[in-house]
Amino acid sequence: MMSTASPFNENEIQSYVDGQLDAARGAELDAYLAAHPDEAARVAAYRKQGRDLHALFDPILDEPLPARLEQTLAQPPRRVALRAAAMIAWLAVGTIGGYVLRGEMQPEVIAQAPFAERAAVAHVVYTAEVLHPVEVTAEQEAHLVQWLSKRLGHRLHTPDLTPFGYQLLGGRLLPGDQGAAAQFMYQDAGGARLTLYVSVKDQGTEQSAFRIEQEDGVPVLYWIDDNLGFALIGERDRQRLMDLGHAAYQAMSL
Repeated sequence: MMSTASPFNENEIQSYVDGQLDAARGAELDAYLAAHPDEAARVAAYRKQGRDLHALFDPILDEPLPARLEQTLAQPPRRVALRAAAMIAWLAVGTIGGYVLRGEMQPEVIAQAPFAERAAVAHVVYTAEVLHPVEVTAEQEAHLVQWLSKRLGHRLHTPDLTPFGYQLLGGRLLPGDQGAAAQFMYQDAGGARLTLYVSVKDQGTEQSAFRIEQEDGVPVLYWIDDNLGFALIGERDRQRLMDLGHAAYQAMSL
């Protein structure tokens, strides 16, 4: 959040990022950001986040209409009208989450691991943050683990991924389908970020071994163990991702 002393509210900041703030007010904000580097960094992070999201989702606009929707449109108008509201809701939630994992993912796979969809979206959103990528930093690791364990109702751990070059940055609390979810974030020496998402198992999902789905060349590893779902995202090398997954699995199984 911006300081209370700031002459600009959050709506103006967002309009500025989107290029929709009027020229006069935009010039004032330019001058303000030039004198406040912390706020300038936050605005830059918003813009990067927007570019990252466009890079992920813009290609979807050029993809052919799914066969399921073509069949629906071929139905009598009355039946199409009755299903329109459900289709809109499905597209708004399912398309974003599903394509984050893999554009051609089949519906039954999506139904098996909706927590992995949420994990992928959370990864894109929060790894782009410059000033506030986590709520609680690694300096308060014990408090972080205790807090998130209490909120999820399960004993959690922070996997040691230093053998792979990743240092813990910290973590945050997120909403999940069955209540709270947790995200742990790691970063390597080059600034690349890795996230481990943990949530209470989605209703109807079953135990699973490691599964990898892919979106734009980025693998998403997820699995279900006991009453928790896990998703590990950010490592492009599939074998290293599997090795990281085994390390995370072992740590969380203690």
